[in-house]
Amino acid sequence: MAALTQLAHHQRPHNHLFFSSAAAARPRRLPATRIRMSLQESGPSLAVVGVTGAVGQEFLSVLSDRDFPYRSIKMLASRRSAGKHLTFQGRDYLVEEIAPDSFDGVDIALFSAGGSISKEFGPIAVEKGGIVVDNSSAFRMDEGVPLVIPEVNPEAVAGIRAGSGKGALIANPNCSTIICLMAATPLHRHAKVVRMVVSTYQAASGAGAAAMEELVLQTREVLEGKPPTCNIFKQQYAFNLFSHNAPVMSNGYNEEEMKLVKETRKIWNDKDVKVTATCIRVPVMRAHAESVNLQFEKPLDEEKAKEILKKAPGVVVIDDRAANRFPTPLEVSNKDDVAVGRIRRDVSQDGHTGLDIFVCGDQIRKGAALNAVQIAEMLL
Repeated sequence: MAALTQLAHHQRPHNHLFFSSAAAARPRRLPATRIRMSLQESGPSLAVVGVTGAVGQEFLSVLSDRDFPYRSIKMLASRRSAGKHLTFQGRDYLVEEIAPDSFDGVDIALFSAGGSISKEFGPIAVEKGGIVVDNSSAFRMDEGVPLVIPEVNPEAVAGIRAGSGKGALIANPNCSTIICLMAATPLHRHAKVVRMVVSTYQAASGAGAAAMEELVLQTREVLEGKPPTCNIFKQQYAFNLFSHNAPVMSNGYNEEEMKLVKETRKIWNDKDVKVTATCIRVPVMRAHAESVNLQFEKPLDEEKAKEILKKAPGVVVIDDRAANRFPTPLEVSNKDDVAVGRIRRDVSQDGHTGLDIFVCGDQIRKGAALNAVQIAEMLL
């Protein structure tokens, strides 16, 4: 696994993507004796909102894995989950129902409880001086709210610091956007992407723990010759695939596809880049895959692209044509790196201005929890 532990906080020029990103230290799994040192009086006070959900649980895992310092942590969830007990780093915590006073004295709040909760309680946390890192889509496209992938645009949070008493909202991009741009951005910096065509193959994890459980249940039912239970997606998911379940808009795109379009433009600070996407739900338990076609302003051959990607923080290249070995969702599940392969010239484009790549990343880790915790690290 690889990810950032700290990133540069200084301002960069408008075309920041064409400057090299800050170097990243290679993370490591920490022994229990080291993990327990995360509780530090000098650290920020934390709140994890939606702590009993799939991403909420992953927040805790990532905080431990990265030895994130904190002096206190609140476990917050809906009324339905309040009263449960969680063990985190050897200590027992009571899950509290989220309320306005939950954010008294909180420096950093990690939100993953859905857009309605974020809209209701995010501004309250900010008003009380906390910094909210929100995993929902509630604030992503709001002007003035940074939309951040630490390896891509760390300068977007310049000047925001935990414990300053000045609250702020920071948005985590959508999982498919994060996974795509982790691979596309290093190439974009070198040759400038002018058009990007993305097809996603999205796992059950993107719809939460209940969807993952239903996929397991449906698989068992279908194999036993029983009609599948369809509560989450309203159609058979096991041994099937279908257009992403997000609502379809008047332009024919669904909301998931338009997130990728709009978020890419905001993160790259490029309203002119052309992006189109088709998002598909596939019966994979965890980790998304994406086929990405790139058209560049300047020539970029596949060997140079591989060289660039091998040096990119948070990216691993798996591209063995002789063995026909390329990234798979299974291979990146529970991993921090985004894997890239099938790196080849687009033969439909003249010269060397087009590439095709295939990308896989863990939706719950880098696509959600890890990215949010990396943002929190930049605030220390």
